[in-house]
Amino acid sequence: MIHYLDNAATSRVLPAAAEAAVHMMREEFGNPSSLHKMGIEAARVLKDSREAVAAVLGGTPAETYFTSGGTESINTAIFGAARKNRHAGRHIVTTAIEHAATLNACRRLESEGFEVTYVQPTADGHILAENMENAMREDTILVSCMLVNNEVGTVLPVAEIGRALKRKNPSALFHVDAVQGLFRLPLTPKKWNCDLLSVSGHKIGAPKGIGALYMKRDVRLAPYIVGGGQESGFRSGTEPMPQIAAFTAACRERAAQMDEDVAHVAMLKDYLTEQVNAKFDFVQWNGQGDVPHVVNLSLPGCKSEVMLRVLESKNVFVSAGSACSKGKESPVLRAMGLDKKRIDSALRISFAPFNTKEDVDALLEGLEAGVRMLRR
Repeated sequence: MIHYLDNAATSRVLPAAAEAAVHMMREEFGNPSSLHKMGIEAARVLKDSREAVAAVLGGTPAETYFTSGGTESINTAIFGAARKNRHAGRHIVTTAIEHAATLNACRRLESEGFEVTYVQPTADGHILAENMENAMREDTILVSCMLVNNEVGTVLPVAEIGRALKRKNPSALFHVDAVQGLFRLPLTPKKWNCDLLSVSGHKIGAPKGIGALYMKRDVRLAPYIVGGGQESGFRSGTEPMPQIAAFTAACRERAAQMDEDVAHVAMLKDYLTEQVNAKFDFVQWNGQGDVPHVVNLSLPGCKSEVMLRVLESKNVFVSAGSACSKGKESPVLRAMGLDKKRIDSALRISFAPFNTKEDVDALLEGLEAGVRMLRR
C-alpha cells in the first residue's frame, strides 16, 4: 500500500475530475471557438467552468483566466505588472520565501534593470506586514507574495500588505500566489486589495497542466501568450477543455467539503505532532505552520536524502526540505536562519483529504527505522 504524504508537490487526481476529463476527451471534444454544434457545446462547458472557478477565486467570470498552471499564472502576473507600470518606477517588493516561479521571475526582471527588495522572514517563517510596508517606496510598482508558504505552512498577512500598498502607492499592483492556499483558506482578493491572484489545479486533485489567474477588472495587462485571441484576447491558445473540466470538478468537490477536509487534515497534523514529540525527543519543528496541510521537521543526525530512501522502501513518500530538482538547500529554511545540519535533515510532510491515520503510522514506522539506522 502506498502512503503518499507529498501533496504540496502534487496530489492524486480526484475520480470526479478524471471522469470529467475523459468525458471531454471522448464525448464533447469540440473546439470552443468552432461555430458548429460541438464547438458551441464546448463553449458552454467553458462558460460554466469559468463561472464555477471565478466563484472559488472570489472574482467574476470576466476576471478569471485559465492558464497552464501556477507557474504561468505567476509569471504572467509578475512580468505583466512590471512592464505595465515601468513608466512609474522600477521597484518591486517580494519575500525571500517565495516559490521559484516568483523568485526567478524577479531575478529576470533584475537583469532587465528592475530593482527588487526581498523581505526576510522571522525565525519561525513568518513575514511581518510592517517589514513589507517599510520596503515599499514611491517608485514601487509591484508587490508579490504568497498566501501560504509551500515549505513551512506559514500564512502571510496579505490583507495588511494590500492595505499598506494601496495607502502608500495606490497605483502599484498587488499579486498574491495562492497556489498553496486554494481550499485551505477562503480566497477574498477584493478584501485584500489584490489585483492579481494565481492558483494551480494539481494541488487540489485536478490534473497537471491547468491553473487560473484572477485579474481585477480594471487591471489590463498585455498578453503574455499571443495567437488566436482566446481567453478574451489575454491568453491565446485553444482552451484545454479536458483539464478545465477536471479543474472545475475538483473545485466543486473541494468547495463542497472544504470545512470537513480542513478539520480532517488538522486532526492528522495533531496526531503526527503528538506521536513525533513522544517518539523523538530531539525533533526540531521548522516554522510555525499556520495551516495544517504542511508540516516541516528536522531530525538532526538523519540526512533527509537518506531518510527519503528509507521511507520510500516502506512505500512512504514525503519530500526533503533541503531538496529541489538540483539538490540545492531550501532557500526558505536558509532565509529563516536555520543552520546547515538542521536544513540537511529537514522533511516536509504535506497532507490531502484522502490521507488517513494509517498513512501517519506508516510514516512514523519509517522514521523510527531511519533513526535507528542513522543515529547509532
